[in-house]
Formats: sequence, structure tokens, C-alpha cells
Amino acid sequence: MNIPDCLKPFEADLQHYKQDFIRIHAKPLKKNPQLTFEQSKFLGKPYLPVGFEYPMDQNDEPMILLAQINFAEVPALENYPDHGILQLFVSGDDWEDMEDYKVLFHETIGEAQTDFSFVHEDLYATSPINCPHSLTFTKETELGGSEDFRFDYEFDGKPYWEFEDTLKEADQEAIDPLFSGSGHKIGGYACFTQLDPRDEKEENRDDVLLLQIDIDDEIMFGDSGVAHLLINKDALINKDFSKAYFYWDCC
Repeated sequence: MNIPDCLKPFEADLQHYKQDFIRIHAKPLKKNPQLTFEQSKFLGKPYLPVGFEYPMDQNDEPMILLAQINFAEVPALENYPDHGILQLFVSGDDWEDMEDYKVLFHETIGEAQTDFSFVHEDLYATSPINCPHSLTFTKETELGGSEDFRFDYEFDGKPYWEFEDTLKEADQEAIDPLFSGSGHKIGGYACFTQLDPRDEKEENRDDVLLLQIDIDDEIMFGDSGVAHLLINKDALINKDFSKAYFYWDCC
């Protein structure tokens, strides 16, 4: 990692905050998306084993697949699975409700269901993701997260935002990718438009970022919002995804 000159005095300290994460590169597919059932994706048809009950919302309507991550396609990241399919389903009618969602994890892949004709197009009318996306992944490193409560470092007594204000515009642009926490990603530091919800409850302070879905040309959660799956670190290591929870906020 190349450290900008303005960070050189703090480089040794920042090594303690450095984290690897997986950058998700999402490609919108507006016409005839050719995605397999097992493939990583935003929207589209999910992988579900034959005989597995399709997720339904509180109104007994089929949920929509918001995100699917096949960890066999993802570079290795400490504490995260190296195989299996993670899925986030939300209510098509009321996706804003952070109580009406389901997180599934299929550790083994078998024969897949193929008939999802009952998941009708009307369910996607208010989806925050406008069209299916294919996903690819790269492993990257960041030094901190300006919105993540875990990043509590002070630069000569100044918190990150005060320190950034002292820099020239070129230096601000150089350090932003190392601290913003933005983008579609797995792991690393999270980005929030309001406050980090983990900082409000003691029992959530060991929770880590499982998945972040940010803004792009075809994705918008409310007014410039960002969506997250968060999970306790030990639950992640043990692949207990029943402990994962959905959170989003916006401006």
C-alpha cells in the first residue's frame, strides 16, 4: 500500500488499524441477464436447494433476493467463509422495514430449484436495486473508517474529520479511499450516512461488517443511503448467520 506523504508521521500507528476487505464490483445487467442460480449477484433468481421453502414476508408474499454472495468466488478473507452461499432476502412491499428480512447461508451446494415464476414482477416495484447485477471481487486494504466507531485514532490530537480539514484538497483526495469505508464490500470498515448503530448498544460492539451495499447508478436506499449486514465476530467465525442483522440508513 502506498501511504500519502501527509500520513507518513502516523504510518506506524495506523498499522494497528489496517484491515483487509473484499471490494465488490457490481455490473448492472439491464437486458437478458445471464446469471446462474449459484452465482454471486444483486437481485436475480436465488440458489435454493430442491425442497427448500422459499422465504416469505410477514404478509405471506414471496420475498425478493437483494444480494447473494457465493464465497467460492471471493478471495480468502480471515474469519469469513471460503465456500457456501450467503443470501439476503427482503420484503418487496416493505423493504424499508428492518424487521422483515431473512438471511440464509447454504454451506453445501446441491441440486437447485429452477421455478420461481411465483415471484412476480410487481414485487420489485419499489426495490432499492433497480436491476440485476453480476458481482466480481478483489481483495484490498484500508487504514481506517471515518464513520466506523472502531476507528478512534487521533492525528496529533485531532479526530479524522478535523485532521482532514487541515489538508490541501489533493491530500484529502489521496487519503479518502483509505478511510471512507464506502462502496460495495465484504468486511473492513463500514460507511454510514448517520451514526454507527453498533456504538449505541454494548452487546453490538463486537459486531463486524458482513456485507455493505452502497449507492451506484442503479442502486439507491432512500436518500443516498447505504445498506449493511452486520454480525457478531464469533458468530461469523462459527458460520452462525442466524445472528446477522440488516441495517440501512440515509441522509
